[in-house]
Amino acid sequence: MAISLLPLTLAAPPLVGLPPARAVEMQGQSWFSTPPWQVIFTNYYSDVNQVGAEYFFTVTLPEKAGVGLGGLTITQTRGVDRTFHFDLAGSRAFLGRPRHGGAAVPVQVRFADDQRRFQISFPEPPQPGSTVTVALKPWMNPNQADTYMFAVEALPAGANPAPASLGYATMQIYSYSRF
Repeated sequence: MAISLLPLTLAAPPLVGLPPARAVEMQGQSWFSTPPWQVIFTNYYSDVNQVGAEYFFTVTLPEKAGVGLGGLTITQTRGVDRTFHFDLAGSRAFLGRPRHGGAAVPVQVRFADDQRRFQISFPEPPQPGSTVTVALKPWMNPNQADTYMFAVEALPAGANPAPASLGYATMQIYSYSRF
């Protein structure tokens, strides 16, 4: 017995012209409809105690995120040196990727040294479909060679945001050799 799929196909609503995804509000929290799923980390300075470094965290917000990027939480979870300091006033954000950056994005950065946690907020949230990079500026790289790891979470714009884990940014710091 053959079953025709033609009536089912014709009965399905067209996908063209669907309204854009919206943020999900659930139990008093804001969620991404489609969350970003990764962070790309870039650092062009990889020696111990090296000055001039910037740590770039790049996130692409999906077209169907439903809401802008309200902020990021970045927490150092691994690395021998847990005392290297940051120039918070030197922190910045922009649309695009490192060395190919675009327009500046207003950003506010707080750092809890005891937790090694950055709270980054965007007063004007980057919108779905955009790629944003946050540049954090240490006074100098850590003084110990090691693999440093940072857990990164994205926060949707809105009341009581539910974080979306983006995974870990890994930074290798090397001991330089003098021959």
